[in-house]
Amino acid sequence: MKKKLLLLALCIGQFSAFSQIQDAWVYLTDKANVQTSIANPKTILTQKAIDRKNAHGVVIDERDVPVNENYISLLKQQTGITVMAKSKWFNAVHVRGTETDINALSSLNFVASIEFADKSLNSGRFQQTKNKFEIENTQVNYDYGLTNNQVVMINVDELHLQDFTGEGITIAVLDASFKNVNTMDAFQRIRDNGDLLGGYDFIDKTINVYDYDPFPVISHGTRVLSTMAGFIQDQYVGTAPDASYYLFRTEDDNSENPVEMSYWVEAAERADSLGVDIINSSLAYKDFDGTNYDYTAEEMDGATTFISKGANIAFEKGMLVVNSAGNSGLNDGNHGGIWAPADAPGVLSIGAVDANGTIAFFSSRGSVFQPNWKPDVVAQGLAAYVVTEANSITTNNGTSFSSPITAGGLASLWQALPSATNTEIMNYVRQSASKYLTPDYDYGYGIPDLGLALNIGLSLQEEKKSQIKIFPNPVGQTLNIKIPNNFEDSILTIYNVLGKVVIKQQFNSSDHTIDVSSLASGLYMLSIQLKDTSKTFKFIKS
Repeated sequence: MKKKLLLLALCIGQFSAFSQIQDAWVYLTDKANVQTSIANPKTILTQKAIDRKNAHGVVIDERDVPVNENYISLLKQQTGITVMAKSKWFNAVHVRGTETDINALSSLNFVASIEFADKSLNSGRFQQTKNKFEIENTQVNYDYGLTNNQVVMINVDELHLQDFTGEGITIAVLDASFKNVNTMDAFQRIRDNGDLLGGYDFIDKTINVYDYDPFPVISHGTRVLSTMAGFIQDQYVGTAPDASYYLFRTEDDNSENPVEMSYWVEAAERADSLGVDIINSSLAYKDFDGTNYDYTAEEMDGATTFISKGANIAFEKGMLVVNSAGNSGLNDGNHGGIWAPADAPGVLSIGAVDANGTIAFFSSRGSVFQPNWKPDVVAQGLAAYVVTEANSITTNNGTSFSSPITAGGLASLWQALPSATNTEIMNYVRQSASKYLTPDYDYGYGIPDLGLALNIGLSLQEEKKSQIKIFPNPVGQTLNIKIPNNFEDSILTIYNVLGKVVIKQQFNSSDHTIDVSSLASGLYMLSIQLKDTSKTFKFIKS
């Protein structure tokens, strides 16, 4: 994850607050043709986006309708105002100008409210209501070469062996630069397969997303992408070599400004419109160039920053948002903790471990300020293998790389479980992780086992289809079995992962309970033999 030093703080004292250039979000009153657009969704969304929303029960609503372009044109005509970005989800426009010129926008009849990035300028005049957000609780055999450890650690190789390599899943990568992705040998495979779908540079406003050269800084996005999409025969294999990719530049290497959060949200909206399934973002925001824009640790609560609120909407829209946890380590000062948007409950936040599974010294730790356990899970991020913009293989450190390693694995998992929702995928991953029963602020739920996550998902989906229900799953002391139809005496058998019978019982009622308190924690198989049929389920003993 990129983290910049603050270099400009001593240079700005000569201008008054009213003459300084400020950033602000201008929230608009309404949109044009809302009902017509919703009734004809192909006018505002791609067919893939519509299909994904229908498959996962996601409602197409007013947030999918674009911002009124007439309003944007009028804002651009106002004195001293530069329009930097727009957000259909928030019906807002990010503007830049002096405090005086921005405040003057409130006289426009289509402006509902204004929120300055410098929170001291808001003075309680424009209190934004936090978004309502509720979360429902041909076989391939690769020679992974140098990536073997980071792939095997999360057991995504088991999915690859079953030919789940991300095919049919679309990933949007939101990052800083993607130099040479369109020419490098490491990405020849996705180019040949038509899986490099292009993208957009939201900073320079161009489709030439590969042209920006961050020299002398590394091409961060190129290296991030390689951990998922990279392929060099017998040397290097990413975690989703057959997924499709959009590349969106939203991070400016030359500054740290709140407008980057607006670029991120705008890119997430574009991703949603294009039918993207997964967003990977190896970026974080809390401290900016200018302390008036900074957020406090308490504000890293998943619902305060513009970007975290946007990430939560992306989740509501059915996408799976995967974000690096950060590189602040154990530092409890102003730079410590989980930064936005990784603090959001709708984001799967990824910490970093070394090759042996020990927490990396730099991996950001969660805190009581987040509404749920953060990080969610961890993967290799210390000495992770990446492909550089010069097409050479090297190691880099950072949760910037543990995040896409995991995101690619989740693409392979979602391919295997196409009817699962983003909520279900997140839950399967957490339940499969090494510390699921004892999460903490260092590892979250631990290192995920995506092979186990697939088994959990298949088992729970089988329960949905069957008249037989077993619950809770995972189970602590007592497992409940419910069979709604009348039946004769039946036999249930529980096996451990070695195939050994650990419990066998006969029962003759539609509601039955089993005491499993004596079982060790782990995965078990439950077989129920009825008169004319049998059903097998998987469950986890916690």
